[in-house]
Amino acid sequence: MASLKALKVRINSVKSTQKITKAMKMVAAAKLRRAQEAAQAGRPYAERLEAVVASLSRQLAGGAGVSPLLSGTGKDQVHLLVVATSERGLAGAFNANIVRAARRKAEELTAQGKTVRFYLAGKKGRVLKRFYPNGIVADHELGQHKTLGFTQAREIADDLLARYAAGEFDVAHLFYAKFVSALVQEPVGQQIIPVPVPAVAQAPATGASAVVEYEPDEEGILADLLPRNVAIQIFRAMLENAASEQGSRMNAMDNATRNAGDMINRLSIQYNRTRQAAITTELVEIISGAEAL
Repeated sequence: MASLKALKVRINSVKSTQKITKAMKMVAAAKLRRAQEAAQAGRPYAERLEAVVASLSRQLAGGAGVSPLLSGTGKDQVHLLVVATSERGLAGAFNANIVRAARRKAEELTAQGKTVRFYLAGKKGRVLKRFYPNGIVADHELGQHKTLGFTQAREIADDLLARYAAGEFDVAHLFYAKFVSALVQEPVGQQIIPVPVPAVAQAPATGASAVVEYEPDEEGILADLLPRNVAIQIFRAMLENAASEQGSRMNAMDNATRNAGDMINRLSIQYNRTRQAAITTELVEIISGAEAL
């Protein structure tokens, strides 16, 4: 049985940890609101741009002179998985879920005979080095930036586009956590290079369809929109990750605070029982000694 001094030290240690986890929960809750607003504000633009690019891509698919970002390299052998994670831990299963989704995709592609490479955007994605020590082509750390913005997303996009132009990979997939609520963060994987061409949409029930004219032309617009779309999707992933990270950290620290409280209660009960046993033993010894006189 632990001594009274050891139990008291343990209780004080858990109380100190509880103060830290409670403070971290409050900080995460304060940051969550701003991150959530930023993620929700960025969704309409990213989704609309993706829809415009998809519409143009559907019209030009298979045509001559189409950008490689749309037509692809003509091969489907080397797949690059861009894994966007956070720079800090203590966020529950947030990073683990993203890494797990990327690993499932990698195993699926490997089973099909494809070559898989990883592009890490965030320090916590480095856990993949244990499973794929020779499959990491880049480790883009973002910890030196206090606040992530479109500039950082553009840097990653430019690096990816340069590698794609150099023929280092054929297809790129982006993995991140979509913010659903403070309790739910959904791991998402989407193809960003080349732009996937959707199937022909069904015509409206009325039979009317909008006629859209592009100026100067579809090829010129796509030449500018396709690289921009890659950067925007990466920026969207950063915003979603920022909100998901704070939501997951808030929940993890709340659980840790409650668990610390439960542990303090159990240790306090053990401390009181040990103290009562020690007092009872001392009384018995005193009474025994008095009777012996």
